[in-house]
Amino acid sequence: MLGKIIGAIAGSKIADRVSGINSPMGAAAGVVTATALRRMSLPALIVLGAGGYLAKRIFDKKQSESATPAMPQPRRSAI
Repeated sequence: MLGKIIGAIAGSKIADRVSGINSPMGAAAGVVTATALRRMSLPALIVLGAGGYLAKRIFDKKQSESATPAMPQPRRSAI
C-alpha cells in the first residue's frame, strides 16, 4: 500500500514536468510502474536500469551536439 502511494506521488511529480501528461494520469502511471517493478526479477531490474541509463546518456549526447555548434579553434601563431 505504501509503495503504491509513493509511486503515485512520484508519477504525479514527473507528470508535472512532462508535456502531454496531466497529474492524475501520472499518478496512475506511478501506481502501475510500482506494481510492475515489484513483480520483476532482479536481473530484469538490472537490465531495465542499465538500458534507461544508456538511453539517457545517448539522448543527452545528441541533445548537446545539436545545441552547441562546433566552433573552429583559434590558430596560434608561431613566434
